[in-house]
Amino acid sequence: MASLSASNHVARVLSVANQLTDRLADVDASSRIANSWRRCLVNHKLDPARQGPPQTLTEAEIRHVAEPMEETIRLVTPELDDLARVLREAGYCVNLADANATMLVSRLPGEADARMFLDWKIYTGSNFAEACEGTNGLGTALAEQKPILVHRDEHFRAQWHMFSCAVAPLFDQAGRLAGAVNITSCREDLERAAHQLALAVTMEATRRMEGAIFRGHFRNAWVATVPGDGGRGLVAYDEDRRIVGACRSARALLGLTDDMIASGIDLSRYIEFDHHAARGTGEVVALRHGDGRPLGQGHVAPPLRARSHAPRRDVQVDRFEALHRLAGRDPGLIRSVKRLRSIGDHNLPVLLHGETGVGKDVFARAIHGASNRARNNYVALNCAAMPESLIDAELFGYETGAFTGARREGSKGLIVQADGGTLFLDEIGDMPIGLQTRLLRVLENREVWPLGALKPVAVDIRLISATHRDLGRMAEAGAFRADLYFRLRGIEVRLPALRERADRGDIIRQIAREEAPNCRLSEEAWSQLAAYSFPGNMRQLRHVLRLAGCTAEDGTITDADLDLPPFGGRAEPDLEAAERATIVEALHKHGGRVTEAARALKLSRATLYRKIKQLKIESTQ
Repeated sequence: MASLSASNHVARVLSVANQLTDRLADVDASSRIANSWRRCLVNHKLDPARQGPPQTLTEAEIRHVAEPMEETIRLVTPELDDLARVLREAGYCVNLADANATMLVSRLPGEADARMFLDWKIYTGSNFAEACEGTNGLGTALAEQKPILVHRDEHFRAQWHMFSCAVAPLFDQAGRLAGAVNITSCREDLERAAHQLALAVTMEATRRMEGAIFRGHFRNAWVATVPGDGGRGLVAYDEDRRIVGACRSARALLGLTDDMIASGIDLSRYIEFDHHAARGTGEVVALRHGDGRPLGQGHVAPPLRARSHAPRRDVQVDRFEALHRLAGRDPGLIRSVKRLRSIGDHNLPVLLHGETGVGKDVFARAIHGASNRARNNYVALNCAAMPESLIDAELFGYETGAFTGARREGSKGLIVQADGGTLFLDEIGDMPIGLQTRLLRVLENREVWPLGALKPVAVDIRLISATHRDLGRMAEAGAFRADLYFRLRGIEVRLPALRERADRGDIIRQIAREEAPNCRLSEEAWSQLAAYSFPGNMRQLRHVLRLAGCTAEDGTITDADLDLPPFGGRAEPDLEAAERATIVEALHKHGGRVTEAARALKLSRATLYRKIKQLKIESTQ
């Protein structure tokens, strides 16, 4: 919609809300926006011409409001940070709000755009309930419990006309409204279609957050993933196959209610599948309705504790299996996993080094899962995503009354929470020097001094750190403590960029199956993906295929569905990487037999041998 003056906007709101016949063509009075405008005028008695900032809580009030959502915030933060990184270059502010529309977590974009959000108080602590601020993405999505895009002059208050907000409600493990994920942009060059695509990405990210909340709550239960028209549903059940929980979409799909779940109703009344398949972790199984009708393909994952128990005699389980899957057929990663196997359960710290987006957190989780600490906590902190003023309290904890605004009961801190398990410090190169000193003391003495504490707390942790920086050079330059660097580097594992991996074709196909399970890749799309260098690595590949799966028509992803890179122009194809991937694919397809691979590639054997040497393609045999 075109920008309107405040007076024209007020007249327009009143016209549409009163159902006059001279309404504008692009806002129908029966639409959600018009209905919201009516609510604002009739129910909330709001004035569209009112000026002024939103209500904003103090730091102490924010902590009080956020306390009931601490576990939810912890579970969704990795995905929220991921979403913020994807949308940052487009100028989006990403927020997590509670069910009352108070922003509890904010991720601002780059400095130029961030200034606008700070000036207008669109950040942590601000409240955008529809009853206070009128029609806006966050407040209206929560009022209706549906995703929505509120674009510029669709806002009720004239002062918000320069913003576009796309919001998806967030539901907890029992299908109750828990809050919302909001993305807001003030970019004038982004039209409605661009915001619609960003909303689709946000909705997918929110669904994954809901999955993380569900699995975190039912970590000691079996979880079945069920396909449905409204997205994948999650059902939790116990060892006796009694349903103990179901997410919102699963409840709608199967007709489950709170009373039915509380009664411990039998899972087989709704879902049947091959019980043998449930022995695996996240295995694909064929699901049937309780009456035998096909339901489609789903997944079954055992309880977290079941994954760490000793394997049964009839099933040989390799606890390093997840690491081997991540290594794929890349020779360098295969060697790294062999080294990790050789150190077994020795408590050596691990330093992961790789570009942003290569999957350092996923690899760290797999290391934790392969250790004798797997049944205990895996606790993660992104040192780059946390403000310097908060890292100290988050990492080391604090006692009652340690500082103004501290919680009455204090906080244990992430290191103590990881006692007996694994602490993962991502982007350790961004940790302030002062905190590096405290961390070194923890590693040397195996004890933590929380802020305000009179005595230390003994801890037993395994530390995994990750960085995209060259810590060795930083240590030489005095930007990172050398003694801490050598403490962290018990064993260093380099995670190659996606463009460097010998098995890149395998990875693209696997992630396409995971992110767009109901779609196939056209030859043109495959060529684009194989030739692209993916500066954002695995994370970028996942988001590209996730978005392509949303926009693909007739179940086929074409090159037009591929946004490479997101919100920018296409990069030049990485021809060497594409050639390498093609040769590795041919060798794999023909069992490593060079003669047959050369014939399939229409090359001479001598040429193929020369290219194998030139591109440093190693055998994984």
